[in-house]
Amino acid sequence: MADLSGRRIAVLATDGVEQIELTEPVQVLKQAQAEVIVVAPHGGEIQGMNHDEKGSKIAVDQTLDEAPAERFDALVLPGGVANPDKLRMIPEAVAFVRHFVEADKPIAAICHGSWTLIEAGGVSGKRMTSWPSLRTDLRNAGARWEDNKVLVDGRLVTSRKPDDLPDFAREMLNLFEKTTQRHAS
Repeated sequence: MADLSGRRIAVLATDGVEQIELTEPVQVLKQAQAEVIVVAPHGGEIQGMNHDEKGSKIAVDQTLDEAPAERFDALVLPGGVANPDKLRMIPEAVAFVRHFVEADKPIAAICHGSWTLIEAGGVSGKRMTSWPSLRTDLRNAGARWEDNKVLVDGRLVTSRKPDDLPDFAREMLNLFEKTTQRHAS
């Protein structure tokens, strides 16, 4: 099991997030002793989705204006169709993601999560996978799209869908453990 104690991981999401693509990575990261912060454009709670049906409300730990990207070691971008589509239209959310891209910090994106990464300029030249409907978007942004359960390219791990979460979680933990530094408590 990975040991991510002393690491701060941001999970950027908003209303319409695919619930399991947020809750499962958060659980796995917490089991690895990481400090996990759900960051959203607004405070309170965000609406989770189970495909097309409303799921549970998910507590927001910090808003974008309370969470400078510099404070985090890695980023998780869960999917759902509405979540990344809304985030990529919010300049502060795109700037948050762009920090991780430009600072070469590890990023894990699943399903539609890569839409926000495209907007932040983080996919060109990368070998990636995603929900199949993003294939053309990713290719148009310069990525090399492949239909695989999970792909790791440098400090980026991507995956297709909820069924791939075990593989995604394993590679995310491995990447984050190898590429982040432990902080003193």
